[in-house]
Amino acid sequence: MIINTNEINQIYVAAHYVDMRKQIDGLIVIVNAQFNMNILDHSLFIFTNKARNRLKILYYESNGFWLLTKRLEHGRFKIFEEDGKHVNSINQNQLNWLLEGLEYSSKKYDKIKEKPIFV
Repeated sequence: MIINTNEINQIYVAAHYVDMRKQIDGLIVIVNAQFNMNILDHSLFIFTNKARNRLKILYYESNGFWLLTKRLEHGRFKIFEEDGKHVNSINQNQLNWLLEGLEYSSKKYDKIKEKPIFV
């Protein structure tokens, strides 16, 4: 992976869908205004479309932004609103499961030892 995963502090998933026409600047506004979070703290921010078949990952590295996009050919990303939050924090294993199109929200997965990101 191109991103230095050792520098990632947190991984956040937006519970609600966003307009996939939004690019870096539009997603930054969502992180700052709606989530009230600092985009520059070396965290990954994940957004999906209404159909849940596309996602975008926004990440700030030391001198600029990364915007990664993934589209599933079949199925949907399984993103849920947990505890009424607009944004949820997940671990590296859960990110791997999400990117594979698997469910990540079950509490039983929290006890599994974390593996390197993007394996």
